[in-house]
Amino acid sequence: MVKIHNFGAGPAKLPEEVYEIIKEELTNFQGTGISLLETSHRSQTYLKFNTEVQNVVRRLLDVPSNYKILFLSGGGQGQFAAVPLNLISRTGTADYVVTGSWSDKAAKEAKKYGKVNLVVPPTNRYEGIPDQSTWNLDPNASYVHICTNETIHGIEYNFIPDTKGVPLVADMSSNFMSKKIDVSKFGVIYGGAQKNIGTSGVALVIVREDLLNNALPICPSILDWTVTAKNDSILNTPPMFAIYVMGRVLEWIERQGGLDKMEELAIKKSSLIYNTIEESNGFYNATVAKNARSKMNIPFRIGSPEGNEALEKEFLKGAEARGLIQLKGHRMVGGIRASTYNAVTVEEVETLVKYMKEFLVQNSK
Repeated sequence: MVKIHNFGAGPAKLPEEVYEIIKEELTNFQGTGISLLETSHRSQTYLKFNTEVQNVVRRLLDVPSNYKILFLSGGGQGQFAAVPLNLISRTGTADYVVTGSWSDKAAKEAKKYGKVNLVVPPTNRYEGIPDQSTWNLDPNASYVHICTNETIHGIEYNFIPDTKGVPLVADMSSNFMSKKIDVSKFGVIYGGAQKNIGTSGVALVIVREDLLNNALPICPSILDWTVTAKNDSILNTPPMFAIYVMGRVLEWIERQGGLDKMEELAIKKSSLIYNTIEESNGFYNATVAKNARSKMNIPFRIGSPEGNEALEKEFLKGAEARGLIQLKGHRMVGGIRASTYNAVTVEEVETLVKYMKEFLVQNSK
């Protein structure tokens, strides 16, 4: 049987070590004799675990004590609504920096609840992040929203924007826990877990305490960060299994050496692919400016900057035959996309790069 190498953008690969832990604990969670899937969310067993997961988040990111760590249903997209519902009442307006499809979706959702200023407006082609000197920030905004890594387009911030004291809100769904960040520079950080830190069903939200108690009256309790914080993320039955998987993945990150190690590996893995693209003499073409290329999601075209669909189809067919799966680019942009999240190993990326070089030789004129 061909060994599978999963380069999917999400739900993404989980560490093999975590799978082994899950299998061992699935029917007997922490010696209780029953599965977590049938354990009460009000039990001392789960309450203790809920705290443990919060603590590992706080350790990995060195989260300051004046920030709350929340687990919410609805994934990252649920927070597209939760962000304005919890924050836009401060001034009635918010700034959105649109650098790809996900920040565009977030801005459109926010328009339902207040005035949205498009600091960087949507475009038909996303290739990078405009210099901040060109941004049209509103000093009266309730917050400034960015997506730190656009999964579809492969665009990643290599800097933290200066918002002149306006709270910075960041969707980090697809580069959460891939490197160290200064949490104190952000008012809110959020993301769905299924890209880099777990499986689908839960959003991790880190919110500064002074930004609580601002929810619009129409905000559903299930999306109200203040209500969630007061109930320690157990207002109702939470997505317990998704939180459990996230906790085990975060503990795995700690055992590997923490975020310094994750960043070191992310640079190594992404560099292997980008270097192969650069050295192909135009056969492979990166779609993003060098200063904004993602280390998590690497889109590229084959044959020309616009892509050769026949060649790309042949590439994907050959990749699958070698166990290199989920490399097809998002339907909105086409081409190829390799996602190199924390659980993807250097050896797997080396296998992909070897195939890329073989395909180049076979198809060069």
